[in-house]
Amino acid sequence: MFMKVTKVSVQKEEKENSRVKGYAIIELDGVLKINGIRIIEGNSRMFAAMPNRKISDDKYIDYVYPVNKELREEIERAILEEYNKEN
Repeated sequence: MFMKVTKVSVQKEEKENSRVKGYAIIELDGVLKINGIRIIEGNSRMFAAMPNRKISDDKYIDYVYPVNKELREEIERAILEEYNKEN
């Protein structure tokens, strides 16, 4: 069993020529909030990128991330669903 997304808010960003289409804040089980999730337009689909930081000139590391595929999919589904509602 894994945590459930209980709240999502999306802030769209309309920058020309940018793959970042917005930012999301989620709550898990109403007790954990994660800010700074980027909504990115990839080559083949939209996806949610977890908050990260640069550790070298060409490398980044996520500092918050789901440890299993099911939670990652649940988070992304909830964010993209909310993003699409706003259109």
